[in-house]
Amino acid sequence: MASATKVSILDYFNIVFEGENGKIESNCKSCGTRIQAKRSVTSNFVTHLKRKHPSMYDEFVKRKDMKREGFSSGSMHNFTSNGGNVRYTVPIIAGAAGGAAGGVGSPVGVVGASSGGRVTKFDKHDPRQVLISEAIAKMIVRDLQPVSVVEKEGFRALLQLLEPRYTPDSQHHIQSQLLPAYAYQAQLATRQALASAHTLSLSLDICRDKAQSSSGYFGVTCHFLTCDWQIRSALLACLPLTDACSYRQILSDFEEVCLSHNVAGRAFRVVSDPSPLSVKSCCLPGFLILPQQENKLRGEVEEIDNCHNREDSIPNGHNGEYEESLEQELGACRVDCFSRSLEKCVKEGLRSYPQLSPTLRKASSFYHYITSAVPAEKLNQVFDTTGLTSGSLPSALKDWAVQLKVLRRLLDSVDFLEEMSGPGELSLGSSERVLLRELTDVLEPFTEAWDMVHGDRQSDLLPDRHVPISLAMPCVLGLRKHLSETTAVHCPTLLAGLSQAVDRLLAPLLHDALYITATTLDPQFKLTWSNNPDWHKQVVLGELTKHSTTSNAADPSTDLQAEYLSAPTPAQSPVSPLSRPCKLFSFIKQRPTTQAKSLEQELAVYLREEPTDEEVLHYWRRKAIDFPQLAHVAKRLFTIPACGTVVQRIFTTAGCCQRICDLPKNLETLIYLKVNYRLLWT
Repeated sequence: MASATKVSILDYFNIVFEGENGKIESNCKSCGTRIQAKRSVTSNFVTHLKRKHPSMYDEFVKRKDMKREGFSSGSMHNFTSNGGNVRYTVPIIAGAAGGAAGGVGSPVGVVGASSGGRVTKFDKHDPRQVLISEAIAKMIVRDLQPVSVVEKEGFRALLQLLEPRYTPDSQHHIQSQLLPAYAYQAQLATRQALASAHTLSLSLDICRDKAQSSSGYFGVTCHFLTCDWQIRSALLACLPLTDACSYRQILSDFEEVCLSHNVAGRAFRVVSDPSPLSVKSCCLPGFLILPQQENKLRGEVEEIDNCHNREDSIPNGHNGEYEESLEQELGACRVDCFSRSLEKCVKEGLRSYPQLSPTLRKASSFYHYITSAVPAEKLNQVFDTTGLTSGSLPSALKDWAVQLKVLRRLLDSVDFLEEMSGPGELSLGSSERVLLRELTDVLEPFTEAWDMVHGDRQSDLLPDRHVPISLAMPCVLGLRKHLSETTAVHCPTLLAGLSQAVDRLLAPLLHDALYITATTLDPQFKLTWSNNPDWHKQVVLGELTKHSTTSNAADPSTDLQAEYLSAPTPAQSPVSPLSRPCKLFSFIKQRPTTQAKSLEQELAVYLREEPTDEEVLHYWRRKAIDFPQLAHVAKRLFTIPACGTVVQRIFTTAGCCQRICDLPKNLETLIYLKVNYRLLWT
């Protein structure tokens, strides 16, 4: 028999004061925290227990569940078959006897849908009710599901089966109250985190749907360094674009976002490309991994083949006007996104050689054929490391690097696959194999650079994954060396197109003092990459002098640049009174006054040390005492990302699957919560 004792959240608190209208003040029995609430509204107590004492909260939930189950334990009935083995157990609902519809033998009878019986529903403040509602909201956010999923008949039937006592929230409630409340909490958490940030940089991402130019979004991401040298990223805003949004309006909204989060005048650099992000990413023309997408994307592939010189565009003007607006508003503090520039190089190289498309289409057809004809256990021997078989990883559909890995695997095992699948018209000829092999060899270093910047595809939506810009210059030097030493017999046009794109889009950063300094201050590189160390050392010294705390001069090239580059001067450490000379301590030998190292001396000592593979921020956290001036500049430089932002990858992934205008409503809120997920629920 179940206990008649009532289970109350107040069992975990000591009531110290009780006023009018049911107001009470209680101290937590575990930590002593005082909490104010009403007897009738105990959500404050539940929230405190859940956040501060998870084990006690779990105990409370179990006690409530046991209490409810205890009341119905006397009315359980076992249905048996096959010699008396229990198949399932359901409660016998009072008033359901007599074989009425929805009775004992019916699953509907469990919830009393039509029998007159009734399951006691959770109160809206019940911890279990709140917990399930929060889990549903997390699912919607993490998977970018439309909020209307909660109204679907199948979804509600699943909830009813798993927890009949739960009352599902309506679509209107989630969309108008729950998600905005979570967004407000994320905004407060973001502002609190940014208030204590030492240094920060910003990313401005703009995404437009070419099929419908009025659709699109722009996001502002902040990359900041905490007091313990941990790099963090937070999405400050994700806003929809309309037809009326001009370039200056976007930049005006960007400034407003910065002001509202108190980061205006604190950002070291702003990462923003002169052309907006298109939902159509680079892919190998004609090589489509998923066969069901072939008809859908064939038009896009043909467009890639035919539009060699056309740039991505946004309405109300030209890219040149947008770039001019960026330069006027942000000045020299704007830098291009390295990962996007790298992708553009590959895109232009592929466009320069359209003759690749027929061969890649045939390779794609062969891939589809062997994935359907070869047994799975044999196929896994070929594609085990990439994990790509037909129908898996839809995001790979848009990723040229993943497609190239599949193609390389295909070529490495083509004889084995043909033997397993049998002869056919889809088999690749020797000339086609040579051409595709040359293609993979030419693009292999680009794939390596892409993987270094983007990392594991399974974790590409982690907001705190940060690749510093010190990686950019070694990548560019390696790509130029590879292209200059490679001889392409079958696709020389591709090689020439890649070389021209790298020289135009990436080579300029080899002469940029910001990138030279960042690479030099990376302990794994230092000046080992330089063919003229003395000259590069002087460039680094000049850049360090400009950004060090000993120099208050700002570059007056633009009006806003001084504002963006300005940073508060750290307060001086207090001096102990014991260090002052006095008669009492006259017997103590005076320490010799040590002259602080100059910036040039710090740099010289730093460069004399051997390079190390230690993570760059961990290194400078450890070396901040030895090289305080270098560490101060490094703290700024390494907030600039070389990789794209999470919101940029969400734009691309979502836009690849369907047009932006067809995506769920309130997508900007879902993206905002998805990127800032850790600020809310960890």
